[in-house]
Amino acid sequence: MRVLGIDPGLTRCGLGLVESEHPRRLGLLAVDVVRTHPDLALGGRLLEVERVVASWLDEHTPDAVALERVFSQHNVRTVMGTAQVSGVILTAAARRGIPVALHTPSEVKAAVTGNGRAGKEQVTHMVTRILSLPAKPRPADAADALALAICHLWRGPAAARIEAARQAAAGRSQNRRGPVGRGRPPVVAAREAVGARWHTAAAVSTKTVQPTQSAEGAGEPHRKGPR
Repeated sequence: MRVLGIDPGLTRCGLGLVESEHPRRLGLLAVDVVRTHPDLALGGRLLEVERVVASWLDEHTPDAVALERVFSQHNVRTVMGTAQVSGVILTAAARRGIPVALHTPSEVKAAVTGNGRAGKEQVTHMVTRILSLPAKPRPADAADALALAICHLWRGPAAARIEAARQAAAGRSQNRRGPVGRGRPPVVAAREAVGARWHTAAAVSTKTVQPTQSAEGAGEPHRKGPR
């Protein structure tokens, strides 16, 4: 499986392509950082990021894209630029039918280092070890992109299995509810099913205790003699 990790940013956007033939044997295929000048107009900067990302998608044809999920920070301007770049990447991948997975920074750190609050230097060190690189990838945006790809290769299949199991369980639950519970909340369906069974049992019980008429006295209940 081949995954393109992207650390979105308007000034620096990290790209890291990692391939795996075995979950614990990963290899680096390519890494780079897209840079745009702050003096350029916003549209021009986004267009440059889109041009490079599209070129990577067409050249390397990854099976998936792992993109860092944008989260709130105090610097609103930085968040806006990151979100705008993420939108460009999502569009480029969708146009080519390539699935995109979003991973939070803490999720990536936990997958690569075992600590969701690890620093950038620790992440870079572990990326270097995992990929058996001769030197640390620089700048940090490149290491972060590779860490995103590693995170998806290690956690993506597990997440997919969990989602598949959840959907299968939901389907089995729907089948067990049957026509009585169809379209109703589970608690209501269960109450209706219990009520139906109670009414059926009550009707059978009423039939068994109805008085029978004797040949000698009509309307008198039939009394059994001593056993």
